[in-house]
Amino acid sequence: MPPIATSRLFLFALVILAFSLLGPSLLSRSATRLAQLTQHLRPSQARRASLSTNHTLHTMAYEKELEVALLAVQRASILTKTVYSSHSKGTLSKSDSSPVTIGDFGAQALIIASIKYAFPNDEVVGEEDADDLRKNEDERKLVWDLVQAAKLDDSAAEDKIGGPIKSVEDMLTALDSGRSNGGRQGRIWALDPIDGTKGFLRGGQYAVCLALMVDGVPTVGVIGCPNLPIDDQAPLDSSIGADADDKEGKGVLFGAVKGEGATSRPLSSGALQSSKKISMKAVPDVSQATFCESVEAGHSSHGDNAAIASKLGITKSSVRMDSQAKYASIARGAGDIYLRLPVSATYQEKIWDHAAGVVLVQEAGGEVTDAWGKPLDFGIGRTLKENKGVVAAPKDVFPKVIEVVKEVLSAKQ
Repeated sequence: MPPIATSRLFLFALVILAFSLLGPSLLSRSATRLAQLTQHLRPSQARRASLSTNHTLHTMAYEKELEVALLAVQRASILTKTVYSSHSKGTLSKSDSSPVTIGDFGAQALIIASIKYAFPNDEVVGEEDADDLRKNEDERKLVWDLVQAAKLDDSAAEDKIGGPIKSVEDMLTALDSGRSNGGRQGRIWALDPIDGTKGFLRGGQYAVCLALMVDGVPTVGVIGCPNLPIDDQAPLDSSIGADADDKEGKGVLFGAVKGEGATSRPLSSGALQSSKKISMKAVPDVSQATFCESVEAGHSSHGDNAAIASKLGITKSSVRMDSQAKYASIARGAGDIYLRLPVSATYQEKIWDHAAGVVLVQEAGGEVTDAWGKPLDFGIGRTLKENKGVVAAPKDVFPKVIEVVKEVLSAKQ
């Protein structure tokens, strides 16, 4: 045997003898020191192990919140699809003169009941309350029938969001649980049970939108779009905002968690379908971009939008559609730019009209600010009263877009 090998065997034997004589305490200390030395000698491997652990912990953040939100929106979409295909949409009129449908009431009750079951201490900022239903027995019965019928056909999925609402009074209580004033502290959900009510009524695009804000920051966002094509690559055209339907090949459920990316999956009536990552597409030439805007001129200045498109060299007609389906469309790369420019100096955007869409676009690689480049502030109540307008675009072209937006708006002042 070579001399070096003999020396190693001799040293190894001495170490074993020392451990046997000095006892387990030395063994424990030696093992600890050996681990420290190993980490010191192989720092890159140690760092990789640490990063792997941190990543695992990170991906678990808000996992339950996202699942509950996805299932809640999916179940509510069963109800909205039922109403959408019926002739009895039954509009009411609120104090602000905007239309309200039985779908709004039913979807909000279902979603808030899901949230309160899973997270009883969380607050909810909802668009509706039960006042009208308490006064209108026929309308109340119609909504209750719809709520009872809207069930996920997967029992495990249904159980995760609390199962069926048990009584009419529980339904009304759920509706009234959306009266939070919002704020900068704690966990608050922003809910729009049917975003794009006018689109819903006339047969266009609409969305069921839910977002969790943590200390005033939109952190989890889910948008259900029953009338959007499942295919993320389907191009946008002018027909998408009107004469829509939820037939074969339609219905998408979008989800995003801050720092985790964004996904889409087909809407279903049971368990969640498999998801895939989505991202905004690169726009090397902004003149080739597709931009989305609201159908209603009262929601966004079509004239200012056209002036901005012209200055950017965009010649394609804008795609007009209702609801946060616009956020979802640009997030998956079907469109590129979303402009919602102020039409009134006094109008205040509602937080439930934007919170979910903002998370989705940001996690898909986009940027969202108001029309003057200020971050949207979701922590000051039920409205975005410190902001005017909304601009969303891919990060690579956002500086150019916001520069032109400010230029056009400044020229009017």
